[in-house]
Amino acid sequence: LKVPHMGWNDLIVDRRHPVLEGIGTGDHAYFVHSYHFRVADPADRLAHVDYAGDITAIVAKGNMIGTQFHPEKSQKAGLRLIANCLTWRP
Repeated sequence: LKVPHMGWNDLIVDRRHPVLEGIGTGDHAYFVHSYHFRVADPADRLAHVDYAGDITAIVAKGNMIGTQFHPEKSQKAGLRLIANCLTWRP
C-alpha cells in the first residue's frame, strides 16, 4: 500500500455522536497522511476506515473532536461534519 495514504475511503461508523448526524457507514472521506492515530480507549473512536487494517478516522472525547481525514475536501460528508460541529452543544 502507498504511504502517504492519499485518496478516498469509506467511513465505518463505530458509535453514534451528534457530529455524525446524517453521516453513516459507507460515506466517503478524503485522506492525506503518512501516520495514523491509535486510540488508547476504543470508546473514543467514532469512525474508522479499512486501509490494510483499521485506521482511525474520527475521535471524540468530552468536547473535543478530531479527524484523520480532511473534512473540507470530503464533499458531502465533510460539509455535513463541519455543519454538525458548528451546531453541536457539548
